[in-house]
Amino acid sequence: MAKQVKLKAEPRTNVGRSGVTKLRARGLIPAVIYGGNVKPQSLQVAARDINAMMSHASGENVLVDLEIAGEKSNLAALVQEVQHSPVRGEIVHVDFHAISMDEAIQAEVPLEPTGTPVGVKTFGGLLEQSLRSLAIECLPRDLPDRIVVDVSQLNIGDSIHVRDIQLPSGVAAKVPADLTSFSVLAPVVEEEPVAVEAEAAAAGPEVITEKKEEGEATGAAPAAKEKAPKEKEQKK
Repeated sequence: MAKQVKLKAEPRTNVGRSGVTKLRARGLIPAVIYGGNVKPQSLQVAARDINAMMSHASGENVLVDLEIAGEKSNLAALVQEVQHSPVRGEIVHVDFHAISMDEAIQAEVPLEPTGTPVGVKTFGGLLEQSLRSLAIECLPRDLPDRIVVDVSQLNIGDSIHVRDIQLPSGVAAKVPADLTSFSVLAPVVEEEPVAVEAEAAAAGPEVITEKKEEGEATGAAPAAKEKAPKEKEQKK
């Protein structure tokens, strides 16, 4: 299950490009929180804290216990989006989505296969993963980091559908139950070039036969010339 990480933040007053530049120069990263019953608010968090949190995250869904300076109570939130610099790759902005720990949320959770299918190991098949993640619904405390699916029993032509996946307690899939998640395909057999060569060899005699027919027609002409002198002798 996703572990709730504590994170400190402060309200942000410096907005605009110049304000963000000064903020980052102080080792801070701009952020924003919205959603639920929370009024959208601009925040700033320490870059070292955000980097440490994301580097230790075990999945794509990070559950945060956000302590905002000046607020009476902490806010539960999910990391909605993390923006990175296209040049250096460092984190430049974070979006938090406020949630209630007592209300169900929807999220995309990665699907991870485990084991080697029988059809792959024994018969040279190919494991195909049709779903990389699964849309689910659950309470925040039941949110899994990932869903692991055992594919070791799959043979050639076998499939695992969403209805076959053993979901953690309190978690429900939000996609059609008959959707295929994993399957094992038969190995692809390439056609040998020998068959093409055999077809080319079979076409050879047809050309030779045509030449023979031309030769037979040519040889018939001298026979007609030999009959001509005999006809003259009879007239005499």
